[in-house]
Amino acid sequence: MITAAKLRKTALALPEAEERETWGEATFRVRDRIFMILASNGKTVAVKATLEDQAALITADPGTFSVASYVGRFGWTRVQLATVDPDEMRELVTDAWRATAPKRLLASYDA
Repeated sequence: MITAAKLRKTALALPEAEERETWGEATFRVRDRIFMILASNGKTVAVKATLEDQAALITADPGTFSVASYVGRFGWTRVQLATVDPDEMRELVTDAWRATAPKRLLASYDA
């Protein structure tokens, strides 16, 4: 199991990532663009994903993954922290950051 504290540490370790409270929840951003939202109860997180990735995740494990409220139609996926594989969660956070970060920052990160 991955805890909210470990997830926060993972997200903030990414280049230029920052945490900001918005809508009563912790949002994680890169250059002011959100890539992850941690629910106030610390039990779920919404990550930015493509619609294709969202569908694949939900099909593979509907108990862990679901369509996020409000922004799910754009690919955002809700994840249950109690049941997600920690390595898979770290990969989802990194992918969400990569989908949000500017190209120059990605090039610098990949170098």
